[in-house]
Amino acid sequence: MNKAQQKFRRVVWQYYRQRGRSLPWRETTDAYAILVSEVMLQQTQVDRVIPKHEAWLDRFGDWDSLSRASLADVLTAWQGLGYNRRAQNLQRCAQAVIDQHRGVLPKDEQSLRALPGIGPYTAAAVQAFAHNKPVTMIETNIRTVFLHHFLTGKTEVSDDQLLPLITATVSAREPRKWYWALMDYGAHLKQEHGNTNTRSKHYVKQSAFVGSNRQVRGRIIALLTTKQAVTRVELLEELQVGEKRAEAALAQLQTEGLVATVRGRIRIA
Repeated sequence: MNKAQQKFRRVVWQYYRQRGRSLPWRETTDAYAILVSEVMLQQTQVDRVIPKHEAWLDRFGDWDSLSRASLADVLTAWQGLGYNRRAQNLQRCAQAVIDQHRGVLPKDEQSLRALPGIGPYTAAAVQAFAHNKPVTMIETNIRTVFLHHFLTGKTEVSDDQLLPLITATVSAREPRKWYWALMDYGAHLKQEHGNTNTRSKHYVKQSAFVGSNRQVRGRIIALLTTKQAVTRVELLEELQVGEKRAEAALAQLQTEGLVATVRGRIRIA
């Protein structure tokens, strides 16, 4: 580690000591609770996740209870977080953990990434936060920190340029706390300097939610978690978005296994 990297680490640690966040999923090393938090935090603000995470663990406290729940119950508990496929994949992951791993989430990257809904970052996050393993991982706040400190003014920066820096500076003794520190510092930098991630080659601006297909899909799921089952006519009347848009969103949800039509009535699958 060179002097610039050593100085960088001191800056990050100092920020964390002074202003590190206290979050419920940081109070445990339980892999289930940590995975739930990581899935919920994907594209969702921390403040929205905190109450949902606590309520979820009260309702589905372990792999077994989640695996045996109905999809309708799972999606009902998920309401307010958006991207309902995350909840579906989380349940499918729980079922695979029960069926294939005797109720214990595996620790190695290959086995983790073979589970539904777990990609490179989520697998690494479980290893770091549940098992304190000094893996290399990157997400939006971590990316922000390294862009800010090591690639000032550079654009179209690839993660491949950042990963060696992340590997070189990760704490071998306290990787769990180190990544917490990076994430907290990155959130701070965004508030102070705006979204540095626009300089990343991988940056994609999120499309507007209002009026989007994502909003229509979400409304369909929300409707079915409250009314349980509706006819197509009732669905169209409730949505008021036009038959073509409603049917397209419904077809997607059916293809993904979130929604089914049974005896002429639409319900959670």
